[in-house]
Amino acid sequence: MQNLRFHFLTNSKILDVTSKDSKNFHVNLLKCEKVEIKGFTVSAPKESMNTDGIHIGRSTGISITDTTIGTGDDCISIGDGNKDITVTNVTCGPGHGIAIGSLGRYPEEEPVSGINIKNCTLTDTTNGVRIKTWPASPKDGIASDIHFEDITMVNVGNPILIDQEYCPWNECKKGVPSKVKISNVSFKNIKGTCTDPVAVKLVCTQGMPCENVELSDIDFKYTGNKGPITSVCSNVKPTINRVPQPLACATGAAAA
Repeated sequence: MQNLRFHFLTNSKILDVTSKDSKNFHVNLLKCEKVEIKGFTVSAPKESMNTDGIHIGRSTGISITDTTIGTGDDCISIGDGNKDITVTNVTCGPGHGIAIGSLGRYPEEEPVSGINIKNCTLTDTTNGVRIKTWPASPKDGIASDIHFEDITMVNVGNPILIDQEYCPWNECKKGVPSKVKISNVSFKNIKGTCTDPVAVKLVCTQGMPCENVELSDIDFKYTGNKGPITSVCSNVKPTINRVPQPLACATGAAAA
């Protein structure tokens, strides 16, 4: 079902590969260490479900550079148990954007830390950069030291998103808070155009608010007609620098 699987690789380079029209994930990395992916091209229709471009699980020291991904799900998805992941110079679209998660669905999940997404361009995607966790997590989880920087977005639905109420297809107990603790997260120099008026949405979990979240040099222009551009924050008090007032947690509860 998956075009390419790389499991238990160490000290490896995977260069200049094209994946087209996978039935499931195009590329799946599992329990790899010190692996460089460079010059990839991933192509699939935007309607194709569960066709993540590159999915990473329980790996350390992974680098993805100079890669173009157009697909029907996340361009890059980073699951549980990952450490020291670097994504640079990636062009994404169509697709669902670049995602950390989803996290907090299963009891055996491991922490996520040291994720750096930089110098990427997203075009015509349903989401931009996001962290997503399930409500009603079976046990406590951790997602920390996650940084998004120097990112351009063109006609993106939800450019900046922390969603701790992620519940597709109503497969969870929405009223029960997520138990994944999110901390030390930054969104820096992220600009462009969006197709949803809520350009910044930080929805953190009740009882375990997000900590040390930073928004710096954020600016978007809304291209639709559903009202003025705005932002929503709940259970988080981000540090805000050089962000227009409508994008600086303009509405919603900002209390931790």
